[in-house]
Amino acid sequence: MATLKEILTRRPVAAAIRLTVPAGGARPAPAVGPALGQYRLNLMAFCKDFNARTQKYKADTPMAVTITAFKDNTFKFTVKSPSVTWYLKKSAGIESGSGRPGHVVASTLSLKHIYEIAKVKQSDPYCQYMPLESICKSIIGTANNMGIKVVKELD
Repeated sequence: MATLKEILTRRPVAAAIRLTVPAGGARPAPAVGPALGQYRLNLMAFCKDFNARTQKYKADTPMAVTITAFKDNTFKFTVKSPSVTWYLKKSAGIESGSGRPGHVVASTLSLKHIYEIAKVKQSDPYCQYMPLESICKSIIGTANNMGIKVVKELD
């Protein structure tokens, strides 16, 4: 339940913008520019803040960002870690999943890979309160849908 002070200090929201931006590569060019420009947000402030927050990731890592634009032309944003499918493709060393998952195996991963991905995803706001085992099961399901076989140990 929100307190009275929180209710009185709330700012009206103009929009919630969801983008996928490369880590450390936010520029006021297309993709970011038009999306933020239509709400009259400060592009350079977003680019500097985003690049500072994502400097610990490798360049060109696709980061999901949710920007909340307020009516007074201010904003706040949250950065999520890359998607599970991106991590699975990187660790398996493939460009894309299987065209026929369940029939054709695109690659094989061990449970150790899945566990490492789950530890990274646990820092996401969405998965913050989920147990590690549940995150691992979700990642295994995603891997199966991509045609990636998960084994106990790699040979």
